Amino acid sequence: MSYVGPDFDPPQPRRPRRGPLTVAIAALVPGALLGWLVYEAVGGTGGGGDDKATVQTSASTPASTSARSSAPGSATTDDDKQPSPSATHSSPRSSAPAATGSLKGKVVVIDPGHNPGNFQHTAEINRQVDIGTNRKECDTTGTSTNAGYAEAQFTLDVSHRLKALLEKQGATVKLTHDNGSPAWGPCVDQRAAIGNKDHADAAISIHADGSAAGNRGFHVIMPGFVDAGSADTRRIVGPSAELGQRIAGNFVRVTGSAPSNYIGDGTGLVTRKDLGGLNLSTVPKVFIECGNMRDSKDAALLTSGTWRQKAAQGISDGIVSFLHAS
Repeated sequence: MSYVGPDFDPPQPRRPRRGPLTVAIAALVPGALLGWLVYEAVGGTGGGGDDKATVQTSASTPASTSARSSAPGSATTDDDKQPSPSATHSSPRSSAPAATGSLKGKVVVIDPGHNPGNFQHTAEINRQVDIGTNRKECDTTGTSTNAGYAEAQFTLDVSHRLKALLEKQGATVKLTHDNGSPAWGPCVDQRAAIGNKDHADAAISIHADGSAAGNRGFHVIMPGFVDAGSADTRRIVGPSAELGQRIAGNFVRVTGSAPSNYIGDGTGLVTRKDLGGLNLSTVPKVFIECGNMRDSKDAALLTSGTWRQKAAQGISDGIVSFLHAS
């Protein structure tokens, strides 16, 4: 993630770790990337510009990724997502989702990152809120592609597609905001509270990054151990890591996209302790940065309706796999 602002710096390249974890990653990541390599070999990861892709359910087979600003183009997110110095990584998992209708009784909360109305409510979203470890802005405007396609538009589109897929599996799905309601926000603490109040079996916040050109790929952000102020993630760290691994593995499999080449040491997995949306959650929750909007190649994917459908399918398959394993 490349976010610049008064209280954090852009992520710096991480030195590879040595030891058992490194060995495990070296053994498992190639398998997770196999689908991507094969896909690249037969024609690349592009998806065309069809914004009318039909929502599909893939029950057992793959489908065909702060600084605040008042205008599109600034790399900002709901939480000023800076890598934690103590971030840890594990290997993504991919397993086939269960049959259609099998999620009856399960609740999933989807949090579309940012809100298209935030640009008109800068004073409100700049208000500081408690995230347990410290205080941060209520929300941010989000980033955009160089051509002006806003992250908030992207996150709502993918969230709608994901909601439809999960509902076809029988799940009860709730969004933290939708179609201009509320007109801005919600604040990051409220977003977490929605999942908590609904006793979600899984929660996910959808985003796209705003890093430098040449930085490509997706990454999934998982909560670290936090026990400070109003934040206590100790009970959700384990299941959230499992959720993140399954989403990452299925995202590779379905979209053909590779894990981030600039964060996560090639695993597509990052652990953070500075995000209110994770710190304040009491249910298993992760963030996903589906790709880098400021890179032209990633932007071509993110602006494709066909690819966004694949992204939603990969996320859905990961959630379904998690819910059946938990």
